[in-house]
Amino acid sequence: MKNKENEKYLKWGMTGATMVAFGILLCFLLFKSSGLGGLVGLLGNILRPFLFGAIIAYLVLPLARKLKSLFEKVMKPSSAKTLGNALALIIALLIVVAVIMLIVPQLITSIVDIVKRAPAEYNALMKKCEQLFSDFVKAHPEYAQQANDIVTNAFNSVNNYFTTHFGSAGDVMKNLSPVLTGTASTMGGVVGILKDLLIGLIVSLYFLSKREQLAAQASMIVHGTFRPDWAEWIESEVRFADKMFNGFFIGKLLDSAIVGVICFIGCLLMGFKSSLLIAVIVGVTNIIPFFGPFIGAIPSTLLLLLENPMHALMFLVFIIVLQQLDGNVIGPKILGDSTGLSALWVMFGILLFGGLWGIVGMLVGVPLMAVIYDIIRQFTFRNVRERGQAAMIDSYNARFHPPMKPGKK
Repeated sequence: MKNKENEKYLKWGMTGATMVAFGILLCFLLFKSSGLGGLVGLLGNILRPFLFGAIIAYLVLPLARKLKSLFEKVMKPSSAKTLGNALALIIALLIVVAVIMLIVPQLITSIVDIVKRAPAEYNALMKKCEQLFSDFVKAHPEYAQQANDIVTNAFNSVNNYFTTHFGSAGDVMKNLSPVLTGTASTMGGVVGILKDLLIGLIVSLYFLSKREQLAAQASMIVHGTFRPDWAEWIESEVRFADKMFNGFFIGKLLDSAIVGVICFIGCLLMGFKSSLLIAVIVGVTNIIPFFGPFIGAIPSTLLLLLENPMHALMFLVFIIVLQQLDGNVIGPKILGDSTGLSALWVMFGILLFGGLWGIVGMLVGVPLMAVIYDIIRQFTFRNVRERGQAAMIDSYNARFHPPMKPGKK
């Protein structure tokens, strides 16, 4: 009896000590991070390699599964799984390295060429402006003074801006110092991210090898925390979210790659000097739904404007045609109706999460909005049915989501 009481007190003591230790750790983290927001940021920086590892594993998982099923025909399931995981990571890494080796040197060449041409193009543009101004004055001498004042004020404004922000020639080093400091800080951040990516690559291998066990543990936590009906609903929603994110990202990456290749071929045929750079810009920004084409078209048009104004106009016409082709043919063929969201909610999700998390928010906004929309829809339909108004749901579906005719997909 005494031993049981001692065990009970020992358990209480261990529980109390654990709670105290957890409280001390939480207070330390809050103090060190200056508030809850800082705590989240601190934990995010600490756990960034694990986050990278989870993302890498999630993106590579479909390939790992296919390789595993292929290898299981000639070896044991455990060996097939290990080999499939390792080979999937190696293939993904080789693809990334190959793309970098193929694109980066040509991008550097294009950028250097633009920098070299910029002064001559600028001078040519200024001469054209001067010629236009001269022709205008000759044609309309009565407006000569007003036009001269406008041009003079414009040049004075530009000169004052550069003088204010960059100073005189003697202040070059003083103004260059913050730029150099910022560049060094950026390089340090890039090195840190590369280090985290390398660690994340190793972590992703553990995620892939333990994926069934991790899924089972998560299922046990859910079923041990919630009622059976809620637990089943949560698991169903997680599977829906996985379908949304996996299908959307893989489809969008493939769609953007096709758009980039078409853009590169089109720019080559039109004789643009910065074809590869423009194609990369268009392909990368096309990953962002809805606003991506406009984001990519702006810097590309400005680059071509320095090269040749007619090229800029040709590119604008070409990019409009290309995006119409992507939006009406290529995208639907690859993605289909992957999210089930209307254009209104797509735009809402991009704006909302883009405003919260920047570029990352714009990338995840559409599938995340699809998951939120599905959760709200299920809760609403469930409550409507519980109130005995199921006919309202049938009427809504018949009006806005009619069943497809046979033979249509």
